[in-house]
Amino acid sequence: MAKKVAVIQGNTACALGAMYAGCSFFGGYPITPSTEVAEVMSEELPKVGGKFIQMEDEIAAMASVIGASLAGAKALTATSGPGVSLKQELIGYACIAETPCVIINVMRGGPSTGMPTGPGQSDVQQAKWGTHGDHATIALVPSSIQEIFTETVRAFNLAEKYRMPVQVLYDEIVGHMREPIEFPEPGELEIINRTTPTVAPADYKPYDTSFGDVPPLAAFGSEYRFHVTGLNKAQDGFPTTKAELVDAEERRQIRKVESAENAAAIEKNEEYLCNDAEVLVFAYGSTARSARYAVNEMRKEGIKAGLFRPITLWPFPEKRVQALGKQVKAIVVPEMNLGQMILEVERVTKGSCALGGVFRVDGEPINPGQIMKKVKEVM
Repeated sequence: MAKKVAVIQGNTACALGAMYAGCSFFGGYPITPSTEVAEVMSEELPKVGGKFIQMEDEIAAMASVIGASLAGAKALTATSGPGVSLKQELIGYACIAETPCVIINVMRGGPSTGMPTGPGQSDVQQAKWGTHGDHATIALVPSSIQEIFTETVRAFNLAEKYRMPVQVLYDEIVGHMREPIEFPEPGELEIINRTTPTVAPADYKPYDTSFGDVPPLAAFGSEYRFHVTGLNKAQDGFPTTKAELVDAEERRQIRKVESAENAAAIEKNEEYLCNDAEVLVFAYGSTARSARYAVNEMRKEGIKAGLFRPITLWPFPEKRVQALGKQVKAIVVPEMNLGQMILEVERVTKGSCALGGVFRVDGEPINPGQIMKKVKEVM
């Protein structure tokens, strides 16, 4: 039986991917260029008994998502750069309270109001460092309509599995473009739900690490009662200032994402013509589409170019980029900002190869010719 195929917008694919993953709550506030995600969710969620709410601002939207998640729902919000800036305090709250949720950031130009209708990729470091304090981060960067759908599903899986907020970053180009998507059948893609407690309600502790680095999570409104706070806390959820407990909590929350085993499970990349590459283009999001074209054109000219495309941007694919840096003569990083992820590439390659960047912040996409020109310069 043939699968259903349709030509849809990226933001629509995001909303439908969330529905496929079992999302039952959306709390948001309209902002270009992400508003279509909210529009689709407002139409589709009520059809399956879900809840949609437009809040008075981005801060309240993030708060509603945390509340819905703690009540047992798979919860989503969608915004753009200025909205993420407003959400940061509550993103930090979701991190320390270990509240699973998904945050969509359809990136545009900036800072501040910037260029609402133009694309940008300037929020990639914000995803990692936007809120204060030490915390783990998972951020995904799809580059096609099909991938927006599947990576939104994966974002929910990761949020539920690791009990934390997960961000999906794609830029305005991918969010508003339209291309064919093949819809997976129900059950075709893996769906992960949070681990719930198996102990009696009287014995439940919301941060009981005897179950591992990701404690089971009960739902508010069920027979389980527990305390939630933005403070460092003991296993019972109540605040603590005991140095050894605070230190253990902080390190556990980082470890559940950044340990070698967990990071390898979360990491997802695409490598194109990298086996014999002498120059590597490191590109993500819509810019990777131009990069692939540039790689193909350079191959025709006899330049052994390859493309490394991170789909999981955080945690950063350190080991693989480091290995490729030792293999190639040069790495070129095109991005629609003034040089953000190139800093990570530079950090992990440690001078093992030449490095060059193609940066653009004028609201226009980076084209293949710009990438090819920079490759020839650094080679």
